Amino acid sequence: MKPTEPLLSIDNLAVRFGRHGAYSDVIQDVTFQIAPGEKLALVGESGSGKTVTALSILQLNDPGQVAYPHGKIGFEGRDLLRLDEAGIRAVRGKEIAMIFQEPMTSLNPLYTIGEQLIEPLIAHQGVDRATARTRMLELLARTGIPDPDKRFDTYPHMLSGGQRQRVMIAMALACSPKLLIADEPTTALDVTIQLQILNLLEDLQKEFSMAVLMITHDLNMVQRFAERVCVMQSGRVVEQGRVDELFANPRHPYTRMLINSRPQRLIEADEQRAIARHPRLLEVDRLHCHFPIKAGFFRHRVGEVRAVDDVSLDLRAGETLGIVGESGSGKSTLGLCVLRLEQCRGTIRFDGESLTDLPQRALRPKRRDFQAVFQDPYSSLSPRLTVEQIVGEGLRIHFPQLSKSERRARIVKVLEEVGLDETMLWRYPHEFSGGQRQRIAIARVVVLEPKLILLDEPTSALDVSVQKQVLELLRDLQRKHGMSYLFITHDLRVIRAMAHRLIVMRAGQVVETGETEVLFAAPKHEYTQALLHASLFDAGTG
Repeated sequence: MKPTEPLLSIDNLAVRFGRHGAYSDVIQDVTFQIAPGEKLALVGESGSGKTVTALSILQLNDPGQVAYPHGKIGFEGRDLLRLDEAGIRAVRGKEIAMIFQEPMTSLNPLYTIGEQLIEPLIAHQGVDRATARTRMLELLARTGIPDPDKRFDTYPHMLSGGQRQRVMIAMALACSPKLLIADEPTTALDVTIQLQILNLLEDLQKEFSMAVLMITHDLNMVQRFAERVCVMQSGRVVEQGRVDELFANPRHPYTRMLINSRPQRLIEADEQRAIARHPRLLEVDRLHCHFPIKAGFFRHRVGEVRAVDDVSLDLRAGETLGIVGESGSGKSTLGLCVLRLEQCRGTIRFDGESLTDLPQRALRPKRRDFQAVFQDPYSSLSPRLTVEQIVGEGLRIHFPQLSKSERRARIVKVLEEVGLDETMLWRYPHEFSGGQRQRIAIARVVVLEPKLILLDEPTSALDVSVQKQVLELLRDLQRKHGMSYLFITHDLRVIRAMAHRLIVMRAGQVVETGETEVLFAAPKHEYTQALLHASLFDAGTG
């Protein structure tokens, strides 16, 4: 292969899914190239065809679904689409490797990390187990795994998310591939771990002189990592070019929409000052929530996890208080404690009344005033109920005096408020997109006219454009109804757009608190500074 020739060349790729004569076009006329040692990002929203395109390179799409792949995928003089099973198997892992989004589903839970790491070396290079072990221990250490000798004989569930992703990277690099395909490699990770993985990939890309195809919907990651970018929409590449040129002058309307969908501050300075004069709705003082650690045959207590450790906060009427931190920091447990959905010690006062010692029976009628919207609407909406039944369930419990027609009128009104309509009353959750399901989840709590809503990662599973719509919807509803939000997230861009004030949690404790813009401008605690740096605000989004 000449130095000027591309390493990978995809020409007019088309993929159809379906069976029994019912087919739909998933990929149409996709064309792009990757040069040796180049970093190319493939971006777009869910359903745009990014992952199907990547899987087509290694013939990893479900053969029971693919009607036919059409076009050409050239790699070092071979058309990968025309290779038989033995031919493509020789390419997978050896010349082209792939890292998947969720390492826990990619690693076999029945085998140790070491057994899975040495497999590609034995299969592709024919080395003995001792040599393979030595090589993979070196790679594990290179990827930042602590005590690689000990980790080698552990199982996937015994590692953290970041460690599992590092194992996947080490496995992918075992045979020194010429092309690495990374499919959303940091989506499920905390922001500080995301930055570590991104820096690791960049260092290894230079060290191994390999090309990288990065699949992502995170535009900040694209600016931070890639040299060129291809934008996909509805199975087609609508725009491609150098990262700096495309972000400075996007030509296609879809590209402009994606760039403009990044969260922007939704709170004006005068509103921030006015909120400070509002009465306090929620007061939490010295909240503790500790979980016992038990071991041995008789399950004796050997320690405890301090999920929430001496936390105090307050929330004013109409205010949004952001709660940020990494996984395990205690954010979600704190939210559950505040709503009395988790056992805890401390003082909780809501709207002037103590909730601390109230039994659950006494709490039940008060729950209409504090509701929750969770991260995954699909798992929190019953698949057996229609939209009318889901949204109306709380009305039947808390407003039993309403007639059927009055209840339906309220349901229709709140659906219209969240951007849905009456024709959706008789449909089921699986018939909606992720953004529509989140709107249904929001409608279910807003219909009760609560004073406080706990929002636990309500936009993390959504595409950037849908995320922006949901954030704007939540702000509009807050202004209209005067509701207060406890907004839990690890995405600092989202919380900067939404929150009046912010608390930063680490290991169950609040390490810093203050007005959002003040804290972002001058974070005092080193952990807050690390979070801000890891959120890639230096990429032009701050």
